[in-house]
Amino acid sequence: MTALRATSPADLAETMKAIGARARAAAAKLKLAATERKNAALRAAAQAMRDETKAILAANARDVEAVKARGATEAFVDRLLMTEARIAGTARGLDDVAAFPDPVGQVMAEWSRPNGLAIRRVRVPLGVIGIIYESRPNVTADAGGLCVKAGNAAILRGGSESFHTSRAIGACLAKGLREAELPEDAIQLVPTTDREAVGHMLTMSEYIDVIVPRGGKSLIARVQQESRIPVIAHLDGNCHVYVDGKADLAMARKVVLNAKMRRVSVCGAAETVLFDRACTGTHLAPVVKDLLDAGCEVRGDEAVRAADARVKQATEDDYYTEFLEPIIAAKVVDGVGAAIAHVEKYGSHHTDAIVTEDAAAAERFTREVDSAIVLVNASTQFADGGEFGMGAEIGISTGRLHARGPVGAEQLTSMKYVVRGNGQIRP
Repeated sequence: MTALRATSPADLAETMKAIGARARAAAAKLKLAATERKNAALRAAAQAMRDETKAILAANARDVEAVKARGATEAFVDRLLMTEARIAGTARGLDDVAAFPDPVGQVMAEWSRPNGLAIRRVRVPLGVIGIIYESRPNVTADAGGLCVKAGNAAILRGGSESFHTSRAIGACLAKGLREAELPEDAIQLVPTTDREAVGHMLTMSEYIDVIVPRGGKSLIARVQQESRIPVIAHLDGNCHVYVDGKADLAMARKVVLNAKMRRVSVCGAAETVLFDRACTGTHLAPVVKDLLDAGCEVRGDEAVRAADARVKQATEDDYYTEFLEPIIAAKVVDGVGAAIAHVEKYGSHHTDAIVTEDAAAAERFTREVDSAIVLVNASTQFADGGEFGMGAEIGISTGRLHARGPVGAEQLTSMKYVVRGNGQIRP
């Protein structure tokens, strides 16, 4: 993996153009690569990550030390932190992607016309994908691996806070490509922390076919405002759990606690819990107590505050907030309709869940909540491509065009029509 260093704006522009040109050339080769070779690259990269665990941990320690010195929050450090278990899990994700069916060339539909033309719609790579992400270094492996599986070249621009970790992981991906005799330029990391590199990526339409941003609101807003390239956006995860009046109490306690506290720093973490007024006498206090006892700050309306003296007063802004911290907003609403209205007003259309034994309420919630992922009686923390059996994901797309929900290998393809005839001409 070539490492270039830009020393001036002109140098940076030339660096980015060179990366783009190499990616375009690599994409032309990768789209024709055999499935076996792509899978071999992914498995070799996974093994390289296992072999280089100590080097990855050392690089990560350097990044973590730097952000701690700048006063980063515990949740931010958790997003950045790589452990032996997380490295093993990331490597396993590459193996899972290798085991996943190759989407390239899949026949999506086929039919014949009365004139004898046989038409097929088949999956094809997107081309070159630019991925801009923050803090999470595992995205380097997930994104690079998924792009290779789908026959795309990738240009990865990770956050400055994870620079050294991402480079260490990138070296493992490069080794995998070499061993499989695929072009190393199929996965390139932008070799600078200069924010202007992002600006260049957003205008490199001659080299990049799709931009995938994954990060905070400011990053997503910048990409959507400045990009001259189609965007698959991973928006913030202001996720909700609604405890319906007919929810099983034990299930509600288990689901809400896991949805918030399993990992507070992931985009699928619940940020608001809503309670049906019909169950406040039975469900509200136990669920809130579980959260508080687990170390979660609860910010609620008057009805929630009445359930436990430790609850703090919620503000209007709290219901709009993706905390990514052990903090949750809480509110009592008048039934499933009011819960749906709250999610529509305050949510980010990412992932929302209902806990209920009422089939009609569950059906209404899944039908009317306009989010990429809607769950019934399950934790929002399942908002993950790996948990969906997709091997891995680049992110959760909250848009409505092309891809929505977990973006895996299949979602990193487009389509073309292959039409076969035997001499037909159009009258």
